[in-house]
Amino acid sequence: MLRLAAAFSVVFLSICSMAAAQDVRLTETEAERSLVINGTPIVIGRIQNPDHQLSGEYSKTSRPCPPFCITPMVVAPGVETVGELELMDFLESHVATGQGLLLDTRVPEWFAKGSVPGAINLPFNTLDPQNPYRNDILRALGGFESNGGWSFSAARDLLLFCNGPWCDQTPRAIRNLLDAGYPPEKLLYYRGGMQVWQQLGLTVAMKGSTQ
Repeated sequence: MLRLAAAFSVVFLSICSMAAAQDVRLTETEAERSLVINGTPIVIGRIQNPDHQLSGEYSKTSRPCPPFCITPMVVAPGVETVGELELMDFLESHVATGQGLLLDTRVPEWFAKGSVPGAINLPFNTLDPQNPYRNDILRALGGFESNGGWSFSAARDLLLFCNGPWCDQTPRAIRNLLDAGYPPEKLLYYRGGMQVWQQLGLTVAMKGSTQ
């Protein structure tokens, strides 16, 4: 009986330890997300330390406006604004399957400091029509020139983000895509950006890696 009680005690403590290790979950039923993008395993979870606090740039509450003004929830007609769970769904349903791209529209210096896992860097200013390489980028996204304009019928679905609700880089990128003829239903906007992503303690990929 003593051996049996000891065995039950070990199992009980192991279960408690496992549960404690996942106190900070994504949702009530989901501890983390695991997927594979371009052959690279990715796990998105949350920091488990309940005392963790942000420091540095993303701990700021106030920035001069302009240029760091609060962006509207709806960036453009027909473009859906999404949250963190929808972003993870997009990674699974579109990025992992090659049907879409998660685009970090910040400049490379910011991207190198950390980004959402699975994101690639497409700086917002490269989509400016004055950029001589803009058309090459549109082709890379799946567009093709047709009858003096652009067709995006076979273009990829895109989810774009930048630093947060005070960052206008993604709204500018989206407006330039729309002006080029990109269908709004193929665009998603994660308004929370890196500030809200980190406020929720979610996994950050460093130096542009996918891990």
